[in-house]
Amino acid sequence: MAVSREKESLARVLAHEGGYSNHPADPGGATMKGVTQRVYDGYRKGKGLAPRPVKGIQTAELNEIYDRQYWDAVQGDALPAGVDYVLFDGAVNSGPARSIMWLQQALRPAYTGPIDGVLGIGTLAALKADKNNDALIDRICNARLAFLKRLSTFATFGNGWSSRVREVRSIGQAWATGQVPQAANFVDGGQAKAFVEDATPAPSTAPADAATGAGASGLGLSGYLYDLQNQLSPLSYTSEWIGKVVVAVAVASALLAIGGLGYRWYANRQAKHLAAALGGEVPA
Repeated sequence: MAVSREKESLARVLAHEGGYSNHPADPGGATMKGVTQRVYDGYRKGKGLAPRPVKGIQTAELNEIYDRQYWDAVQGDALPAGVDYVLFDGAVNSGPARSIMWLQQALRPAYTGPIDGVLGIGTLAALKADKNNDALIDRICNARLAFLKRLSTFATFGNGWSSRVREVRSIGQAWATGQVPQAANFVDGGQAKAFVEDATPAPSTAPADAATGAGASGLGLSGYLYDLQNQLSPLSYTSEWIGKVVVAVAVASALLAIGGLGYRWYANRQAKHLAAALGGEVPA
């Protein structure tokens, strides 16, 4: 069996995570060295132990949580050099399933199964067929960064997350190419949890539908006025006035309808990109 990089990977993850944090905008809440209070409560409960503040987590507990709930969850010992660390770090920051989804996205088109966050036979087969782990890590990190940019918390933690992903990319690619990876550094904000529940929703198409509908209604109104103009044509002054109204209504309605169609295209495109960032297919 290949030598496990778990210990070296954990050292770099812990450097990124820092110590205790409890930022009001961090969805993870109270967190100690990357372990949230919720995760720690679950771990203690599973051991038949009373809950206690995560700030007092013991080293043995910390190591066991990282080993079972993150490294083993992404099958770290079965992954290629560099890819193991990249998925491990992503799992700690956003959950194992989300990190596996980034891998599945990055493995397209070799991987043809669903983007479901399950590291099964299909995903492992596609991973084995991919011979360029350096480039694969690049794509995994791109998918991760695209996901982070879609979160409402990116305005607060974006700089820290971006720095973290940049180092994760560099460290992972160094391992993948047989080089000595750099040490990881703590950047404030990079330790904040990044969950899909905080994704910014795509723009609604309702304004576009309303604008398009109003434009169509306006064009219908201009046609009605045109008929009225023909009926009143003997009254030249009235006819001229109605003609101007017809032109104005037609132009305004056309602009409204075109604007509505344009906004609908924009909203649909944003929804497509959002779906890709959150686990769907990469948009063309």
